[in-house]
Amino acid sequence: MKIGCIVMAAGNARRFGSNKLDARVEGKTLLRRALEAVPAACFDRVAVVTQYPRGMDLAREMGFLPVENPRPDLGLSHTIALGMAHMQDMDGVMFQVSDQPLLRRDSVERLVEAFRRHPDRLAALAHDGVRGNPCLFPASLFPELTALEGDHGGSAVIRRHPDLLLLVEAPPQELTDVDTPQALDAGAVSKSISATHIGSSPSATFHFMEFVLERSTILSKSYAIISSPSAIFISFVTSR
Repeated sequence: MKIGCIVMAAGNARRFGSNKLDARVEGKTLLRRALEAVPAACFDRVAVVTQYPRGMDLAREMGFLPVENPRPDLGLSHTIALGMAHMQDMDGVMFQVSDQPLLRRDSVERLVEAFRRHPDRLAALAHDGVRGNPCLFPASLFPELTALEGDHGGSAVIRRHPDLLLLVEAPPQELTDVDTPQALDAGAVSKSISATHIGSSPSATFHFMEFVLERSTILSKSYAIISSPSAIFISFVTSR
């Protein structure tokens, strides 16, 4: 089975006000983070569709196929068509956006594994039954993807085939995308607090949670808690 990946990095990011793929999170651009989340060994071909020269260079640097989109004004469907032109020999194609800076490679690997077990299904990462990105389409839906027009993307195809949808659970913060500079500044990208030397007992965990939540200035945000014997990490993520 041959599976391809199309990284969509050609948008004009009007709400962001500039090329948001150059925005940095912990020293790395959003585009580099997106490409590093691609488990290259899972795919027979990875195409990066972009209008930006730096994006083309980064794709080459990471061993991916750069595909230039000189007309991003033609909409998302044009980006999809340019990528799909290099994927017609695949049995499935995954579409990945470039503005989910917390997406993890192992989540993408689980998505690909689920598709390999069910190659006729349309697989997508999700949380609590709510679909997110990336999404992996079977070859049977390629004609519908290439027939898209304007700013319509894969969601239009997914809505026509709810019976094919296979959801693969992922943490909510991995599915969070960034559309504005304010979202980055306000913490739409996870801000982790590491508390070491607290211990691993349930009571210690509970009291530390109480302490943080009572004193936090971001109580309006949802949170995920991951504990280990040596540390507790509380990750705050803005509600979508």
